[in-house]
Amino acid sequence: MTIDHPGTLYLVPTPIGNLGDMSHRAIETLKAVSLIACEDTRTSAILLNHFGIDTPRTSFHSHNEHGKARRIINKMKGGDDVALISDAGSPGISDPGYLLVRAALDADLDVCSLPGPSAVIPALAASGFPSDRFVFEGFLPTKKGRQTRIKALIEEDRTVILYESPHRLEKLLKQLAEFAGDDRQAVVAREISKKFEEFIRGTLAELIAWCQTQTKVRGECVVLLSSIKTTERMAASNSPTSPS
Repeated sequence: MTIDHPGTLYLVPTPIGNLGDMSHRAIETLKAVSLIACEDTRTSAILLNHFGIDTPRTSFHSHNEHGKARRIINKMKGGDDVALISDAGSPGISDPGYLLVRAALDADLDVCSLPGPSAVIPALAASGFPSDRFVFEGFLPTKKGRQTRIKALIEEDRTVILYESPHRLEKLLKQLAEFAGDDRQAVVAREISKKFEEFIRGTLAELIAWCQTQTKVRGECVVLLSSIKTTERMAASNSPTSPS
């Protein structure tokens, strides 16, 4: 049997905190597709049930994505539309998704990516650092290659954006300070769009000191590191003017 209209893969962003960030288009898409591939079906169930979305679901995460990708592609070839969602934010951005997108494109299937919530852009926009040019690195390697990557990033002339887990935040800040210097300007953005959203701005030394005053840092963190030029410009603008 020949299928005249193969299915489409929809990449649907979900709220990173505030459920009000869920778009009408995202809700309607999730209701219309034949299947929703979820990073964690239990986590997604809370969101989907909240919006009355009863579309069938299947798990799609880093441990099963190779096998599941083949099955999802076969469903799409049979004419079914499929949506991919992660636990929070945009699928494929530091979350599973790349392999499925690549497989769909290789099979000449359509991929539609909806715009929506992401921690990167709000953190950058409110950081106070230049946003015309930036580099997003996501999560750094936990072991092999980590120091090499950090050494390269501190030489960037663009704003650097990283993701980090709260229990590893202080370690990351200390490693950045080791190679970039204590006085490099940085920002930690945590709990973006949630009730306790917080931006901590200052030098790396000041951010490390802030970490050490916290009983426990909570929430996924976005760390922004300024370029050397930005740090120098900020230091100059904050220094007292010389008397004429």
